[in-house]
Amino acid sequence: METRVAVIGIIIENKDNSDKVNSVLHEYGDFIIGRMGIPYREKGISIISIAVDAPQTEISALSGKLGRIEGVSVKAAYAKNL
Repeated sequence: METRVAVIGIIIENKDNSDKVNSVLHEYGDFIIGRMGIPYREKGISIISIAVDAPQTEISALSGKLGRIEGVSVKAAYAKNL
């Protein structure tokens, strides 16, 4: 199956749901190339960027699951077809 490379940006405004975010990320761990997390204490949020190489359907599913978590915002940016 053809895969795409993408970066998923995640902003967690409700830290009570951080465990839910980590659980979803663990579920898709086979597709994750790398992860960077930044706690922005002054604003009370966490910022996470995830690099993935996965089928389009899996990237969409991952983004969708994360976006349905309360207090979590998600956006995906895709590389051109490689």
